Amino acid sequence: MHRLKLCVLGIFLLISSAFANDSADRGDVRARPTANRGPVYTVQAGENGEIYPVFANYASLLRQSERGFGVITVTISNHGDTSLRQRLAVQVVGWSDQELQIADVPAGAERMYMFAPTFLPRFYNNHEIAAATASISITDMVGHPVYETTAPVHLRSADDMYWGSDFKYAPFIASWVTPHDPRVEAVLAQAKNYVADHRLPGYENWKNQSQQEQETVREAQAIFAALKRMGLSYVKSSLTFGDNKKVSERIRMPRESLNLSSANCIDAAVTYASLFENLGMDATVVIVPGHAYAGVRVAQGSAKFLFIDVALTGRATFETAVASAEKGMAKYDSSFVKQILIQDAREAGIYPLP
Repeated sequence: MHRLKLCVLGIFLLISSAFANDSADRGDVRARPTANRGPVYTVQAGENGEIYPVFANYASLLRQSERGFGVITVTISNHGDTSLRQRLAVQVVGWSDQELQIADVPAGAERMYMFAPTFLPRFYNNHEIAAATASISITDMVGHPVYETTAPVHLRSADDMYWGSDFKYAPFIASWVTPHDPRVEAVLAQAKNYVADHRLPGYENWKNQSQQEQETVREAQAIFAALKRMGLSYVKSSLTFGDNKKVSERIRMPRESLNLSSANCIDAAVTYASLFENLGMDATVVIVPGHAYAGVRVAQGSAKFLFIDVALTGRATFETAVASAEKGMAKYDSSFVKQILIQDAREAGIYPLP
């Protein structure tokens, strides 16, 4: 891992190239070429046949022309002597809407069509791995069937994060940062009671950087105190299932951590990031081997961040948690520290999960 201030272009390159490299065929159905050298159709479903809600949500929010990967990908290899124009329909039966695309494939060419159908609410309320079927139907432009197949898929829990090798999908952790959740708002309503003037204004641009930094520390202390008073403390609970479990992790949404008063380090990091982002502040999540921290930019335009060892919430002082984060991050070479700026992820189209 390496320390990185994510830029929008960097995230897009990361998403499009890395996801493609991790893809593997599972449940692919290949049509045999006919005697007159007709088309060959290839279907790829998810990541090794597994569909992660975090990726499906991201892809479905993009225009078709902007997608760097698809939930379901159909590749058409036209071995014939004439161009093809066909209508493609893809759906995960019982779990998504149907998405339609028109394929134009010149003679002798190959085209890839990336589908990200809109998934139904039950998909984002599913908390265990589930079996489903992807349906692919292809017709000519007057509706005559040309090709049909199904592909078995596994739908991962909405809580499952796929990190990939060397944490290359780390920007998607921003999907767990949910600043508008009512439970996040409720924490802030309590936190304002821990500052003398009962205000949590975030950055105020009429203040100089030193004054903004003092205010940021004050507000972070108040949030830490409120979460401590609400009983938030460490419970690991990161077990997940599936073929990619070595590079996947179950992460609680902030509302779940706050409802149960339980959070491991990454659970707490996205909760703190949600609280800071709600206040209009530049939140960050930092990942080091085996641990995660939360942070917030101390002032508008500043390069300095206040980092917190959020796993100490409920069992240490704020000052101890700050010192622990500084000490913990200093143990690693910068190549082993990955910093995800939530604002950069937002600009790249990575929004909160439903």
